[in-house]
Amino acid sequence: MSKKGLSYEQLRTALQHRNYQPLYFLYGAERFLIDELQTLLLETALAPHERDFNQDILYGAEVTAQAALALCAQYPMMAERRVVVVRDFEKMKDNRLFTEFAKRPNPSAVVMLICNGKPNLSAHPYRALKQHGAWGEFKALYDNQMPSWIQNRAKQMGYRLEPQGVQMLADFVGTDLRAAVAELDKLITFAGGRTRLTADDVVAASGQTRDFNVFELQRAIGQHRYADAVFITERLLQNASASRGEALMIVSVLTSYFTKLWKLTVCQQKRMKDNEMARRIGVSPFFVKEYVQSVRRFPLASLERAFGALLAADYELKGGSPRDERLILTLLMRRLMPASVPA
Repeated sequence: MSKKGLSYEQLRTALQHRNYQPLYFLYGAERFLIDELQTLLLETALAPHERDFNQDILYGAEVTAQAALALCAQYPMMAERRVVVVRDFEKMKDNRLFTEFAKRPNPSAVVMLICNGKPNLSAHPYRALKQHGAWGEFKALYDNQMPSWIQNRAKQMGYRLEPQGVQMLADFVGTDLRAAVAELDKLITFAGGRTRLTADDVVAASGQTRDFNVFELQRAIGQHRYADAVFITERLLQNASASRGEALMIVSVLTSYFTKLWKLTVCQQKRMKDNEMARRIGVSPFFVKEYVQSVRRFPLASLERAFGALLAADYELKGGSPRDERLILTLLMRRLMPASVPA
């Protein structure tokens, strides 16, 4: 049907307007967006009283191709259409049988076939599904794509999030879209009726404080303020309801931070301008100078040691060591900023 895959926005808009196609083929590593489209289809295609007899959600490993095709070929019962969703379609034995169905789908049904990851698109049935169905590929986002995604998502929800707050959320959630939406929901609840959201709101909604939060910790490390980094870390763990989870979050955010510094060294070698560097490393142009100042304190050898220290801390926090999280993170700070520690 379409030589070019449809974007998430195109598919969402069509489903919202109840402009359905008889066959959808969705695949890729970013399951959150696919799950949202599935939910939107199920919410809009049938009225609640029509779903018992006209809606089926199947799993590829649990159903045969013949049984799935039989459901896809049925006509609706006291409804305008049937809806059939097959998740993990790549796990269905003999799914090649869907090749013929793709050429002549049931016009009274809406069938959504979902693959986890990218299947062999040159082989049937996937080649036929791409040729005849409405299809879309959903790749996992990169770090540098997250700020704009978060900003756009907030805008869709009717809120304006200031650039520093966007960057904080992006640093906090990494590339986890599900976590990003959960944090936005929490932030909006915290803000009450306000539609303009600030960096202070992001900090407060996270349960941290303006002076003691993971972003101030990141700044202290970037400036080689060892004593401040240790103090902020201790306060974060003291105030956390689950110190082990808080420690893992700190390691995750710092890993993202050092990844940006590493990418920045490559950008500087290519003599990129500030705006281009900001885009490449995934930060707002407002903050790229702060990263440039920090990277001067971390030559490549220091960055390599930092990644090793972060990996070791993550391993220990996940059960690889009997040490408690306070000791693990204190040692991490020492390894990240060895030159800042007095003899």
